[in-house]
Amino acid sequence: MPSTPYDAKGLLLTAVLDEEDPVIFIEHKMLYGIRGPVPEEPYKIPFGVADIKREGKDVTVVATAWMVHKALEAAEKLRGEGIDVEIIDPRTLVPLDVDTILKSIKKTGRLVVVDEGYPRASFATDIAALAASRAFEDLQAPVKLVTPPATPVPFSEALEREWIPSTEKIIKAIREGL
Repeated sequence: MPSTPYDAKGLLLTAVLDEEDPVIFIEHKMLYGIRGPVPEEPYKIPFGVADIKREGKDVTVVATAWMVHKALEAAEKLRGEGIDVEIIDPRTLVPLDVDTILKSIKKTGRLVVVDEGYPRASFATDIAALAASRAFEDLQAPVKLVTPPATPVPFSEALEREWIPSTEKIIKAIREGL
């Protein structure tokens, strides 16, 4: 589930060359216009290795695909307030790089998970459960989830913008957790 062109190429090559298991490659339509450096030579990104998109010390944000970009926008805005946000992009959901997420939670003591999935039985709740079961002692505040409401995706473009997690909603959750 890449968030950058670099990650998309490396993960797709890993998926195509994987002879052992079937692979589901998830791409987000909002990333189609995103630009970034992509080497011409082939390279692979191993499954189960997260990328720390931004180092920080005050709060860990775990996000995937398009939500990584929203989280980075929020982190940049909060930097002006002296809030230092670490952004973890798992890049693959299965296998999941649990160690990188837990290490970041241990460092910051706080966790915000941003996910476009429903607030129940989702990636966000899976990461929250991971934190509760394996990093509870490290948490200095409750885990915050930034997800859409448990409603169908609206057809209206204006309503869809309200439904999808936004930079402002991420900022609000981060501030509430500090």
